[in-house]
Amino acid sequence: MSLLETVDVKVKFGGNVALNDVSISVEAGSVTGLIGPNGAGKTTLFNTITGLQPLTSGKIVFNGKDVTKEPPHKRTRMGLARTFQRLELFTSLSVRDNVRVAGEIRNRWSFRTARMDVNAETDRIIQLVGLADVADREVGEIPTGQARVVELARALMIQPTLLLLDEPASGQTEEETEQFGELLKDLARNDGLGICLVEHDMALVMKVCETIHVLDFGIIISSGTADYVRNDPTVIDAYLGSPESVG
Repeated sequence: MSLLETVDVKVKFGGNVALNDVSISVEAGSVTGLIGPNGAGKTTLFNTITGLQPLTSGKIVFNGKDVTKEPPHKRTRMGLARTFQRLELFTSLSVRDNVRVAGEIRNRWSFRTARMDVNAETDRIIQLVGLADVADREVGEIPTGQARVVELARALMIQPTLLLLDEPASGQTEEETEQFGELLKDLARNDGLGICLVEHDMALVMKVCETIHVLDFGIIISSGTADYVRNDPTVIDAYLGSPESVG
């Protein structure tokens, strides 16, 4: 059974159909890509998965449970974490404090019986994602590429089983993106996380994703491996251009 399934998800805004019978799956221990042109419905789909956007029809199944009617905070407590296309950080706090605050919130969840050592886990996560050199700097002082990694670190502090990452490589240098891709593969392979990645950096997507779903005008037009998707004429015409252009 997949860690996450969206089943025939439809979302309408008035007469506009933003998502039309969208079905995708994300497996534990793997990185799944969700790509497509701007306005294709990728962030809207993330919003439905996290409970921020109600469905017109269809359902969301997370870890074997239908969570379609569950509020966002309950989905989070079940192990669903995300980052946002627009950075959502406390810019006047240090990197360390931005990460720590997520652990403190997680410890307040009443159904949790085992409380984490927030300081120790903060240090572990900061080391894991490569932020030790900037841990005590204010987030507003560090480059955007590193701030993206802070968002990832904060999401990891709730100890999720599923990560939804919305354009996490935006603003990163080529070297940062290379390191970030390796980190995502390690998180999936070593920690068993299911990761769904919305990203316009096709070299990154093709390198790290085992399965890729392609949205266009709210419809899934292709799903498969990186090799399959990069050579799918429908995807080439709608989004990618030539297969050579995406590595």
